Amino acid sequence: MILDAYGQPIRQAELKEPQTARIARHARPWIDPALVKLTPREVAQRLAAADDGDLSAQHRLFADMEDRDATIAAAMQQRALAVARLPWHIEPPPGADAKEKKAAEAAEELIRAGIDALEDVLVDLMAAVGHGFAAVEIAWQRQGDAWLPDLYPRPHEWFGVSDDRRSLALLDDSGRGQGLRPFGWVLHQPRRPKAGYVARGGLYRALVWPFVYKAYAVGDLAEFLETYGLPFVVGKYGREATEEDKTRLLSAVASLAHDARAIMPLEMQLEIHKIAGSGDGAPHLKMIAWADEAIARCVLGQTLSSEAKSTGLGSGVADLHAQVRQDIRDADARQLAATLTRDLIWPVVALNFGLADPRRGPRLVFDTSEPEDVSTWAEALPKLVSIGLPVPARWAAEKLGIPAPEGDEPVLGAAAASAQTAQTAQTAALAAGDDAQRVTQNASTPPQPDALDALVEEALADWQPLVEPIAERMQAIVDEAVRDGATAAELIERLTRALPELPAERLAGQLARAQFVARVAGVEGRDG
Repeated sequence: MILDAYGQPIRQAELKEPQTARIARHARPWIDPALVKLTPREVAQRLAAADDGDLSAQHRLFADMEDRDATIAAAMQQRALAVARLPWHIEPPPGADAKEKKAAEAAEELIRAGIDALEDVLVDLMAAVGHGFAAVEIAWQRQGDAWLPDLYPRPHEWFGVSDDRRSLALLDDSGRGQGLRPFGWVLHQPRRPKAGYVARGGLYRALVWPFVYKAYAVGDLAEFLETYGLPFVVGKYGREATEEDKTRLLSAVASLAHDARAIMPLEMQLEIHKIAGSGDGAPHLKMIAWADEAIARCVLGQTLSSEAKSTGLGSGVADLHAQVRQDIRDADARQLAATLTRDLIWPVVALNFGLADPRRGPRLVFDTSEPEDVSTWAEALPKLVSIGLPVPARWAAEKLGIPAPEGDEPVLGAAAASAQTAQTAQTAALAAGDDAQRVTQNASTPPQPDALDALVEEALADWQPLVEPIAERMQAIVDEAVRDGATAAELIERLTRALPELPAERLAGQLARAQFVARVAGVEGRDG
């Protein structure tokens, strides 16, 4: 028996037809705009209805917010693409056996080859950030012995709250709703909803009020720009004027204001007054700027308010291209990976490879690591190696994001290294020939004791007990930096701070003594 991630049994006969195929209300969906005569009172009623379990009106409002507010649309797209463009892979569980490793490799190959528009699906699932959830229906197809998924995003207003008010239900023709079929949906809910508050999981609940206030400000600004600068025209009529005369005069005033042409009886008068005072629309622009900053802060985690104030309204466009804060992007990636692992990767391996335990299934992982600055490490690593630190090549490659070469794969610098190796070998051969000649010539000459060699042997006789505490302390600092993920500059700073604490007094004394003996020996050699 095949189970889903929640332990529910799977009926393979149901997989051949999507759950929504036989629900008439979803066969021909229509778009019902939510912003007709939108008022703060209407918004409050829609949110209250969602809290009571009716999500349709709320999510139609959210969809119209995306369609009509460029700031919301661009910020949400920026956040979605920050995750969708990350590299990903599928890895087996810890301690995987041969079957589990093979399943992970095959699942990744199947997903990459079978889902052409996976990045678009990731963007669709990231709509859950705003709405609180996003649902993509799986329609399974058989190709030979393999089950392959086709993915179809579904509108948010197709869903309601289940009877226990803890989960989502697919609305059907009965109006009661039905639970989502196992292996039939990829349901992404970034924030775990509280009991009875499924409707409050998304950011649009916080953005709806800045959106409404901004919409009023934009409307007022448009009306202001339409009328500001036009002269104020006053028509005057006599006491004996009839209603027909008054209507004719009003028509003349309106024509003069818009067309600069008008006719009227000679007895009537027109006065044109020029409007004085400031007309830059500053209050409206301040409200719009506040709303845009609130949206950017909520979605992207940051604002550029100082830039907005210095450059005016146009700077809002630049704000939309600011990068998503890294911690927010990484959290989105972890949550989306968990959803895909549970609702897509596990169904694929369970149906195609016969795995039975969801806890031992492969998982999708987004690569959110940032490679270190190569130039900084290129300068720091030779210095660290030169002072005797044992830097593992594998650790350095991981820090720089450089993969290990596979098999006989060509690597950069191989030709230069081969040439240097050949030159070194030639030099060594010549030196060996010279040494052999000298040995032959001096075979009968007994070796003479070298005073310099004697001094070196005496100086190095007890170096290891003196150097070991220093090397151990420096190695501990390096290990700690590796665990903390420290950069090269941070590692050098830690080593610098630790220098005064190193037990180097005895070593310094020994070196001073050796230097003194060498100087004395040199003086004696010159005098002798």
